[in-house]
Amino acid sequence: MKAVRKRSVHASLVLGLVILMAGSALAANIYDFTLPSIDGKPMPLADFKGKVVLVVNVASRCGFTPQYSALESLYEKYKDQGFVIVGFPANNFGGQEPGTNEEIKTFCSRKYNVTFPMYSKVSVKGDDQTPLYQYLTKQTGPSIAGDIKWNFTKFLVDRNGNVVQRFESAVTPDSTEVVSAVEKQLSQK
Repeated sequence: MKAVRKRSVHASLVLGLVILMAGSALAANIYDFTLPSIDGKPMPLADFKGKVVLVVNVASRCGFTPQYSALESLYEKYKDQGFVIVGFPANNFGGQEPGTNEEIKTFCSRKYNVTFPMYSKVSVKGDDQTPLYQYLTKQTGPSIAGDIKWNFTKFLVDRNGNVVQRFESAVTPDSTEVVSAVEKQLSQK
């Protein structure tokens, strides 16, 4: 009888630990994530607390790659008002981001003069999807959640770290839709 109780207590402890770990996997907002920068150093998204953030999965060999220019312009226009863009290179679609982090960084700075923060290459879908993109695609509201369909999908985040809007690849960063949404969030102090 003692052996049965011991196993029961052990099973309860293990189950409790699994539940605790599963609960901690649920993020409250984007500030709960730290990923490596394009230079390989940890860069917590919490560094952007109090700012309006546009999260974008990017690629160097995509038909949407010229959006880097509009992203940089948007960043330059609003960065002094508390706006930041964070780029996440991903090779999930047609092998359109095959380079190393160093190659991606060089490409972005030389071809598009990118100055907004860039992270190391991630996976935005599939079995190896990074936890940030698991959060963005599964734990946000029904109008925002859903699989990433292609490169240059954009998520707008308010000053409190909450994802408030999603823009698909074809919606350009300089579109009225994106600019007005960014301005609306910036006006909410």
